[in-house]
Amino acid sequence: MEIRAKEVRLIDSDGTQVGIVPVETAMSIAAERGLDLVEVAPEAKPPVCKIMDYGKYKYEQAKRTQVAKKKQTVIQVKEVKFRPKIEEHDFQFKVRNVKKFLDQKNRVKVTIMFRGREFAFTELGYKLLGRVIEELGDQIIVEQMPKMEGRTMGMLLAPKT
Repeated sequence: MEIRAKEVRLIDSDGTQVGIVPVETAMSIAAERGLDLVEVAPEAKPPVCKIMDYGKYKYEQAKRTQVAKKKQTVIQVKEVKFRPKIEEHDFQFKVRNVKKFLDQKNRVKVTIMFRGREFAFTELGYKLLGRVIEELGDQIIVEQMPKMEGRTMGMLLAPKT
């Protein structure tokens, strides 16, 4: 790619600043040393160029992006489904699963599915979700309070950091 500016701020291969020079001069200096003239900050006035080995520069950039990608954590949304008339053991088992997901730094969507005539007892759903919040205590942040969406009721929980 071609450097379009007439003058550039030149940085030497050892990192010292040479100053503002015409592009042709900067290119000839780079050619003398057997290196490339690389535009590092094109949006600056005047653009910043550095004398360096372009292949090595590309390699280091690729390595940096690879390391940044490794450090990145993906937050997933896990879902745990309840029923309005759930037994105590099943409830405790599912709450343990919610805790496990929150410990893994995932968000958890807790849903209650209503079938048939159960739809008339939505207050049971609100009580159940309130009980889930109570069981988890101060380990969580309720991102979305319990609300009805068709025949399901849901809320979104996130781990406290």
